Amino acid sequence: MHRVVFSFLAVLLAASAFAVELSDAQRAAVEARIKPVGESCMEGDSTCGAPVVAASTGPRSGEEVYNTACMACHSTGAAGAPKVGDATAWAARIAKGTDALYASGVNGVPGTGMMAKGGCVACSDEEIHAAVDFMVANSQ
Repeated sequence: MHRVVFSFLAVLLAASAFAVELSDAQRAAVEARIKPVGESCMEGDSTCGAPVVAASTGPRSGEEVYNTACMACHSTGAAGAPKVGDATAWAARIAKGTDALYASGVNGVPGTGMMAKGGCVACSDEEIHAAVDFMVANSQ
């Protein structure tokens, strides 16, 4: 029994030897170093921190939308996307009319890699139309 009590006391003393009293400033510095780098929030969750997406200041320009959502495919030709600036690749598409191009941009093109809104779920239809206008203007 004495051996068990002695062992317990030895463990307790050893554990307390590593305990350190920290000042408030030291504790704050440690907490700052180990805090998470971010948080995941669901849209509409008011218990999370600041909104993930900044408030919109209005619709983005066609060039802005192109640079953020369309360029990955339309600058490389990925999945058969017509490259911006390639008048030959765009000619048949442009001949179908603006409404057809807008519909392809907003709804996607079945059987190709072009998904609805080019995958830009945060883009409005008007922003997609502006991106289409930008690509057409730079591909004639």
